[in-house]
Amino acid sequence: MLSCRVLDPVSEPVQQADFVVTDSAGRKVVGGETDPFGNVVATVPAGDYRLGVTAEGFTPFHRSLTLDQGDHVSLGDVFLQVAQPPQLPDPGDWEIEPAHTQIGFTARHIGMARIHGRFNTFAGAVRIADRMEDSAMHVVIDASSIDTNVRMRDDHLRSGDFLDVERYPTLEFYSERFVHRGGTRWGVTGALTLHGVSRTVTLDTQYLGLGSGLEGETRAACRATTELHREDFTLTWQTMLARGIAVVGPSIKIDMDIQIVPKS
Repeated sequence: MLSCRVLDPVSEPVQQADFVVTDSAGRKVVGGETDPFGNVVATVPAGDYRLGVTAEGFTPFHRSLTLDQGDHVSLGDVFLQVAQPPQLPDPGDWEIEPAHTQIGFTARHIGMARIHGRFNTFAGAVRIADRMEDSAMHVVIDASSIDTNVRMRDDHLRSGDFLDVERYPTLEFYSERFVHRGGTRWGVTGALTLHGVSRTVTLDTQYLGLGSGLEGETRAACRATTELHREDFTLTWQTMLARGIAVVGPSIKIDMDIQIVPKS
């Protein structure tokens, strides 16, 4: 058995920190999260291991250790140090780069497995303000570009039963509310217009920092998720179910990997 207690610099427990124990070949043996008191407890066979602990806003912790048969190795209190937040994009006009961006979704097929899909055609602009919280973004998605890798299903999703792309050819998201939630976490709240209906939606966003492309251009990246409920956009799944239309369930999870570059 190996154990430790994960604390922040002021000795408060770090809850839900991720830990992983790997063997000498780097293969994961066991992993999990710290409990409400910051405790890590894992049972493994005798051998040489490496413990890694990571948490949002802190620098990772790593320690090698050896356990003999019947041993209990306690590392005691492990203190995580606050990490420097990544540099934010420079103020100015940026645009989403489609080649390195994906807008995907996951929906539950009623009574069956999950359906994974994406939108293949979209464009977006982001205006980064001097104060990040004052920034704004506008994204337009081509509704007909929906792609679940099954042509018949995609045609049905484009029909009047679902997206009705002839009447509502685009989905649009506009936000001018960026809220820092600590560390690299942000909430981006705005209006999503889908199927002719606008609703307030918050994207749970993790900012990944700045980087450079193959040609040396600066780019910024983030991941964002949210969950939509079809009835909020007048897509009444119960009515469809009664008609024998059982394609996707009442809630849809949206997952986005986004890269932006300065607008040329």
